[in-house]
Amino acid sequence: MSNLEHRYEVRSREERYRGRIFDVVTEEVTMPGGGTALRDLVRHVGAVAVVALDDAGQVVLIRQYRHPVGRHLWELPAGLMDVSGEDLPAAALRELAEEADLTAGRVDVLVDLHSSPGFTNEIVRVFLARDLGDVPADERHERRDEEADLQVVRIDLDEAVAMVLAGEITNASAVAGLLAAARARDTGWSALRRADAPLPR
Repeated sequence: MSNLEHRYEVRSREERYRGRIFDVVTEEVTMPGGGTALRDLVRHVGAVAVVALDDAGQVVLIRQYRHPVGRHLWELPAGLMDVSGEDLPAAALRELAEEADLTAGRVDVLVDLHSSPGFTNEIVRVFLARDLGDVPADERHERRDEEADLQVVRIDLDEAVAMVLAGEITNASAVAGLLAAARARDTGWSALRRADAPLPR
């Protein structure tokens, strides 16, 4: 049996931390050659992100403080899959409304990514939102904590891609989503998946 065919079976599991967004566990896993090894991992609820593209070819970016890196980052409207029973497209539209005060008449799947598979099972689905409209002023979400100083801008998609390549946008889902959106646009949107397409196994 080759290493590619080895089944990495979990022999034991110890929970180190349980939280609302993620859990931290240590698992003993069988390795090729007959031994085992301990692996620490973060089990995550998952997330969605949205490339909101308007009729002028501009995308919505938000600038938000992220404490783990100690600075503001350019990102896409995004959020956790932490609302019980909510499907992925609905979560994407909710985050778009809450963070950018926008609605979308059309939503498609751009790309799925494992954000950092060396230590977490987090998967992020990035959607493309088009046919944008404004959330009525009296229905807008009240932003608190880090979101209170959220900056929302629209810039040309090609300019956003240039920011990625210049190292000015480093958020993983933003990098993946913006590059995927540019590629999808350049190929006539033919590779887009339906909003309800299943996640990768």
